[in-house]
Amino acid sequence: MDLVERVEKEAELTRILSEFSAGKGAVVLLEGPGGSGKTELLHTIAGRARQGGSLVLHAGCSRAESALPFGVLGQLFSSMPTADGPVARLQALHRRLNAEATAEDPAHDTAAIGPGLARLLDEVTATLLELARAAPVFIAIDSIRHADPQSLGCLLYLVRRTASARVMAVLTDDTTAHRGLFRAELLDQPHTHRLALEPLTEDQVAALLARRLEPAEAERLAGEFHTVSGGNLRLLRALVDDHLACGGVRKDGYGSAVLRQLGRLEEPVVAVARALAVLGSAEAPDRLARLAGVDDGTAVAALQTLASVGLVTGSGLSHDIAREAVLDDLAPEERTGLRLTAAALLHEQGCPPRDIAPLLIEADRPGGAWSVHVLLEAAEQELLAGRSQQAAAALEAALRAPVGSNAERASIESRLVQVRRLFDPATAERHLTALTAAARADELTPARTLDLVRQLLWQGRAAEAGELLDRLRTARPEAHSEAAALLDDTEKWLAWTHPTVARRTHRPAGRGRPAALLADALVNGRAHEVVGQAHQVLKDRGPTYDLSWPEEPALLALGVLLCTDSPDAAAWCDRLLREGHTPYSPTWMAMLSSMRAEAALRLGDLTGAVEHAQQALNHIHPGAWGVAVGAPLGSLVLATTRMGHYDEAGAYLTHAVPKHLFDTRYGLHYLHARGQYHLLTGHPHAALADFLACGDRMRAWGIDVPGIVPWRTSAAEAWLDLGNREQAARLAYDQLGRPGTNGARPRAAALRALAVGGPVARRPQMLSEALDLYERCGDRYEQIRILGDLATAYHELGDNRRARTHVRRARHLVGLCDAASLSEALLSFPDDSEEQTSPAGPGDGALLTGSERRVAALAVGGYTNREIAAKLFITPSTVEQHLTRVYRKLGVRCRKDLPVELATSVTEAFVGQEA
Repeated sequence: MDLVERVEKEAELTRILSEFSAGKGAVVLLEGPGGSGKTELLHTIAGRARQGGSLVLHAGCSRAESALPFGVLGQLFSSMPTADGPVARLQALHRRLNAEATAEDPAHDTAAIGPGLARLLDEVTATLLELARAAPVFIAIDSIRHADPQSLGCLLYLVRRTASARVMAVLTDDTTAHRGLFRAELLDQPHTHRLALEPLTEDQVAALLARRLEPAEAERLAGEFHTVSGGNLRLLRALVDDHLACGGVRKDGYGSAVLRQLGRLEEPVVAVARALAVLGSAEAPDRLARLAGVDDGTAVAALQTLASVGLVTGSGLSHDIAREAVLDDLAPEERTGLRLTAAALLHEQGCPPRDIAPLLIEADRPGGAWSVHVLLEAAEQELLAGRSQQAAAALEAALRAPVGSNAERASIESRLVQVRRLFDPATAERHLTALTAAARADELTPARTLDLVRQLLWQGRAAEAGELLDRLRTARPEAHSEAAALLDDTEKWLAWTHPTVARRTHRPAGRGRPAALLADALVNGRAHEVVGQAHQVLKDRGPTYDLSWPEEPALLALGVLLCTDSPDAAAWCDRLLREGHTPYSPTWMAMLSSMRAEAALRLGDLTGAVEHAQQALNHIHPGAWGVAVGAPLGSLVLATTRMGHYDEAGAYLTHAVPKHLFDTRYGLHYLHARGQYHLLTGHPHAALADFLACGDRMRAWGIDVPGIVPWRTSAAEAWLDLGNREQAARLAYDQLGRPGTNGARPRAAALRALAVGGPVARRPQMLSEALDLYERCGDRYEQIRILGDLATAYHELGDNRRARTHVRRARHLVGLCDAASLSEALLSFPDDSEEQTSPAGPGDGALLTGSERRVAALAVGGYTNREIAAKLFITPSTVEQHLTRVYRKLGVRCRKDLPVELATSVTEAFVGQEA
């Protein structure tokens, strides 16, 4: 043996074996729980006895053969190596014993010995003693508890008469076996020895592991393996084999060992193990007993037995694989019946629905109205806890139950679609056809129907959505009813997101839910009027598990901030991404990441835009995005195009998109991004077509506001590339005259288009205003373009000093936002090493104090006075005073003329603050 305790037991057995070889009979009862190594030890000692010249007789008892009279005795006699002399007589005696056995023989511990049997047993004993005079006789019987009663009676008859003969019997038995008369009488014999084997300790487990694993690995796994195996040698070896095979636990390894161990136990114990596998816990033994069909005392004893053989740890089975193996060993009907019985029992005892639902979910078809009620309640509780996939599983189980009306089942399926959309919108699509039929049959409430409309639109099924909307509109709900309010709010959302199916309402402004008010403001170009309300929506958000589209208010609020170039948009996205959502929703995280990508684009953070857009497509795969895929895909195309990664951008454009994408606002983002790709890769006609297509749609839909996509100024750029300055100017002036163009970004874009297409003498003024506006927005990419235009204008005007100053600033910003597509144009200007005429030489920065240098560094980096104040924890007026002194010391007039060398490391602005 390979363990200390086994060696000690073996040594004791070896001593007894030596005494028996010298002519002293012995009986050994080797006890221990299942898997403790009794059988292995028995075989080891039997092998040594055979090597010492003993005649070894062996038998293995099984429950299946326990009713076969003298079956164990027959195994012993059949195991003899020859059939001559005494051996032949023993085999003949066995046949006579079988003939003598009668139906009246008792069926438990010992068999009553009648006169006929007594004579035969006396002959058997005499023959064995005759054999023992020639050579020691070693009898090995494994699992004696399963021996037939007739053989047990014979063994007792023999044991009483062999104390002084060279006969040794070693019997194995479980410590949990029934304590019957046979065992009691056996232990009463003076030459009987009782040896007990205990489960392996953790140190012994570590010693065994060290023989097959690396020392460090053995030490690391010893505690876990001891817990899972309970010190059971059979289970432990299966765990080691599994670990060596796959690094884990296998059902056909450890799981099979569990079943083999369970097969050696009594039926009541097996029934309790199966009940425990179903319930998962033995914290309520009475419940376990009822499910197993035994009394409470039997259940408690069975748990102790299961714990002794390593199958139970704490209040449950030792490993999930053990539970799966026990359940899989049941017939499907029996397994389902146990689960439904257990669920009914828990319901009867008033257990929480979340404890009952897993049993109903695992059952093939939960039955009864009570089970549907439990599953629906459990689904809502799971949503409250943030576990949307568990909630969906409960709703699916409720849908499988063969109860309820069509309307009730449609309501359940509608809720299932809502929940599924939270983590995988693609899986919700397979329910939409049935739900659409239910809506046509008036089996869905107006609220459920409107939610279905949204789901259909997400999947690009606009025709079906429009049909259901028309049904609701025709129904004419009462003006002040909940249904009317929901329909009106949905129309506002449709006008912003899916305008082809929207019908404009004339409900007074300021009425409706916050999401509807924000959508209405966006559609009508009044986003600047609801910025405060958008911030409030973001601040007041909370658990919204009961809403069908829980992310909508926050997304619309972020849309308002983006359309108004609020500096808080990116910060709010980051905060929401950190905080997550209740329940957790990959769909929400995906849409939020998409918004963050758009925010990064508006700041000129191209690398960040790519990262966030890719995250959006990783949270839910592109096929699950439906028509909304245009938003993250458009951001990817636009960002990679501006970075100069044209091959990558072109690859994104080869991705298949839903054909109804272009009937939505998301399609506008995609079209505009594609147009920018065509424009920057030298295809102005294709670009112009995409930009004008955006304009046609926006005008037709009634959402021609610059906050969505700047199609006019983009088309103006394309016209300029085609040499048509008149068309470009017309579009730019048209942009300036549109409502909602009082924001910084739309005006800056229009001014740039007019400046680039106008006389060179007028360019610096318009471009400088545009640069100020883009600095206010924080858009570094557009600042680079304006700086390049200014450098070109000043170069054409002969002012090379200013041209070089603007080129240096532009090159610095190119490095900050990775806008490689703009760097080529900047290379055409003279290098910074050429002679400079600016009064601010490279060394003049030494004239500045630490505070002034930090303020100047941030100003060169493109930060506004307010942003600099926030970063340096000073007031905006202090920033302005520092900049005034910096201008005077360096001999420049404004921040555009500041030497770019001051921003060698913007992080210097945060070191040793003196302000």
